[in-house]
Amino acid sequence: MRIGDILFSQGFGSRRECADLLAGGFVQVQGHVLTDAGHGLDTEGLVFSVNGQRWPYREKALLMLHKPAGYECSRQPRHHPGVLSLLPTPLQRRGVQPVGRLDQDTTGLLLLTDDGALIHRLSSPKHHVPKVYEARTRHAIEDSLPAQLLQGVTLHDDPKPVRAAACHRVDEHTLQLTLTDGRYHQVKRMVAAAGNRVEALHRSAFGALQLPADLPPGSWRWIEASALL
Repeated sequence: MRIGDILFSQGFGSRRECADLLAGGFVQVQGHVLTDAGHGLDTEGLVFSVNGQRWPYREKALLMLHKPAGYECSRQPRHHPGVLSLLPTPLQRRGVQPVGRLDQDTTGLLLLTDDGALIHRLSSPKHHVPKVYEARTRHAIEDSLPAQLLQGVTLHDDPKPVRAAACHRVDEHTLQLTLTDGRYHQVKRMVAAAGNRVEALHRSAFGALQLPADLPPGSWRWIEASALL
């Protein structure tokens, strides 16, 4: 694949801008400066640098972000900064988007990708991809609350009971819930329907992927789709 096409596919600007990066001597592969946009490279395992920034070639981008509070998961945020502003410009340019959404005040594991088929597979309720949340409640958690959420509660806009796939009390004010569907404000609404209120919410896992303890809020990391299975 030509280096000019590689830069363009990875979000480093228009074809003209990518050609200018090459002509200016800003692109290196294995310590060698490349200036010819037509220079061919094997993309398998390719790592290049642009203006000193190391970058692995990815046909499809997939990454996890430790979302901090105060960020919206919308491409056009209205009231708070968008999570995409936490990513480097090339990822923004190539059109990565969140897989599902977390509320602006919810923290934790957020996946982002430019792979439309993967977004559908991970977001579709019929695939039952588990997500694990820790919910801090306003009131002390009664012994009956986890059982209620496991048996199912009724939300005002859906007569069919909604159930947690797993639920247990962590401490007096913390619940851990596993959900396999993704309704609007689902955790908050389920806990409210069971007679309590969520004061803070954190997602710690998506599929088989756990949020790493060494990934600070606002930071991101490349991942492989196999990590989610």
